[in-house]
Amino acid sequence: MQDLMTMIIALRRPRLLARAARHGAQDYDRDRHLQRILGYGSMPSTGAALMRLMELEREVNAQRTEEDAAYSLVRHLDLLIALLGEAQLFQASRAAQYQ
Repeated sequence: MQDLMTMIIALRRPRLLARAARHGAQDYDRDRHLQRILGYGSMPSTGAALMRLMELEREVNAQRTEEDAAYSLVRHLDLLIALLGEAQLFQASRAAQYQ
């Protein structure tokens, strides 16, 4: 099984969507954004949040590719922003462990 960062790097999405997500990830606020996406309650660890976000994003991307009428570009972008923001936090926490 691939590690989390390899799976994130392997994601291939339309260029404009990826650029917008990278731009939005600069202002990512875990408390505000993650709770809105995953629901209110206890905050999951960064690794658990990444796994859940990847699962949700995979579902939304399937809607996009199937041209499903239920597809929401805004939801997809929110998920990608959170995914990139959590990935940055995950990398930072792993780097701190090794120092």
